[in-house]
Amino acid sequence: MQDSPEMESARIAPHSELSLISQKTQRSHSSQISEERVRLMSALELNDELEDVETAIRSYSEELIQQLAIRDELEFEKEVKNSFIAVLIDVQNRQKVHREMLKKKRKVKSASIGTFSGSICYVTTVIPYERKDGPPSLQDLQIFTKILEAMRDDSDKVPSLLTDYILKGNSSTTNRMHTI
Repeated sequence: MQDSPEMESARIAPHSELSLISQKTQRSHSSQISEERVRLMSALELNDELEDVETAIRSYSEELIQQLAIRDELEFEKEVKNSFIAVLIDVQNRQKVHREMLKKKRKVKSASIGTFSGSICYVTTVIPYERKDGPPSLQDLQIFTKILEAMRDDSDKVPSLLTDYILKGNSSTTNRMHTI
């Protein structure tokens, strides 16, 4: 899946901001006040230096908080996408196994003369999805994951989950539809 333009800019911007912070830090280290000079400074000059240091600390703290928030958002996005992919693969594997079992049953059925009774009928489920300019949103992926988990577990909730998804307007039947 491709990242949205916002996520891409969020990844690029922090690196340039971090290099800017790094440059500021290097400058502050190169212009550090010597111990002798500090002893000769007046209380007013020391207060000015203290304010500069406190301002820098606040600035770095705010930047750190912003970077941690971005990291958390990216980790959440990664978890949602990984969950979706894992459940989708599980469902696809179950469908494959089911198709193989049907082929084997057909071979056995055609080879036997008697009638085959008690066959199991599975309903295939299609999740409607309107393809937009980019990848599905995280909210859509969470909904798809929930539906796929219910499908994987043969839950009775599948019809109601699909109905809720469709009725909430997350898909449009007027445009081209794709299945997941």
